[in-house]
Amino acid sequence: MTTVQEIEAAVARLPGSDLGRFREWFIKFDAAAWDREFEEDARSGKLDRLADQALDDLARGRCSKL
Repeated sequence: MTTVQEIEAAVARLPGSDLGRFREWFIKFDAAAWDREFEEDARSGKLDRLADQALDDLARGRCSKL
Protein backbone atom coordinates (compact mmCIF):
# COMPACT_ATOMS: atom_id res chain seq x y z
CA MET A 1 0.00 0.00 0.00
CA THR A 2 1.24 3.47 -0.86
CA THR A 3 1.60 5.89 2.02
CA VAL A 4 0.84 9.59 1.95
CA GLN A 5 4.56 10.28 2.25
CA GLU A 6 5.25 8.16 -0.85
CA ILE A 7 2.54 10.00 -2.78
CA GLU A 8 3.92 13.37 -1.66
CA ALA A 9 7.41 12.36 -2.78
CA ALA A 10 6.14 11.13 -6.14
CA VAL A 11 4.24 14.38 -6.73
CA ALA A 12 7.30 16.40 -5.76
CA ARG A 13 9.30 14.55 -8.45
CA LEU A 14 6.82 15.28 -11.26
CA PRO A 15 8.07 17.50 -14.06
CA GLY A 16 6.16 20.77 -14.51
CA SER A 17 3.88 19.61 -17.32
CA ASP A 18 2.88 16.47 -15.44
CA LEU A 19 2.42 18.44 -12.23
CA GLY A 20 -0.04 20.69 -14.04
CA ARG A 21 -1.96 17.68 -15.36
CA PHE A 22 -1.95 16.11 -11.90
CA ARG A 23 -3.20 19.36 -10.35
CA GLU A 24 -6.09 19.57 -12.82
CA TRP A 25 -7.00 15.93 -12.19
CA PHE A 26 -6.83 16.34 -8.41
CA ILE A 27 -9.01 19.45 -8.42
CA LYS A 28 -11.71 17.50 -10.29
CA PHE A 29 -11.23 14.44 -8.08
CA ASP A 30 -11.46 16.49 -4.89
CA ALA A 31 -14.53 18.42 -6.09
CA ALA A 32 -16.32 15.17 -6.96
CA ALA A 33 -15.50 13.72 -3.53
CA TRP A 34 -16.80 16.88 -1.83
CA ASP A 35 -19.99 16.75 -3.94
CA ARG A 36 -20.59 13.12 -2.92
CA GLU A 37 -20.06 13.97 0.75
CA PHE A 38 -22.38 16.98 0.56
CA GLU A 39 -25.09 14.98 -1.21
CA GLU A 40 -24.87 12.21 1.40
CA ASP A 41 -25.09 14.75 4.22
CA ALA A 42 -28.17 16.28 2.57
CA ARG A 43 -29.81 12.87 2.08
CA SER A 44 -29.10 11.80 5.66
CA GLY A 45 -30.64 14.94 7.14
CA LYS A 46 -27.39 16.33 8.57
CA LEU A 47 -28.10 19.68 6.93
CA ASP A 48 -31.79 19.96 7.85
CA ARG A 49 -31.18 22.03 10.99
CA LEU A 50 -29.04 24.50 9.05
CA ALA A 51 -31.61 24.77 6.27
CA ASP A 52 -34.41 25.32 8.78
CA GLN A 53 -32.37 28.02 10.51
CA ALA A 54 -31.67 29.77 7.19
CA LEU A 55 -35.34 29.69 6.21
CA ASP A 56 -36.31 31.06 9.63
CA ASP A 57 -33.75 33.86 9.30
CA LEU A 58 -35.14 34.70 5.86
CA ALA A 59 -38.73 34.73 7.13
CA ARG A 60 -37.74 37.04 10.01
CA GLY A 61 -35.92 39.46 7.70
CA ARG A 62 -32.48 38.67 9.09
CA CYS A 63 -30.89 38.29 5.66
CA SER A 64 -29.31 40.75 3.30
CA LYS A 65 -29.02 40.69 -0.47
CA LEU A 66 -25.70 39.60 -1.87
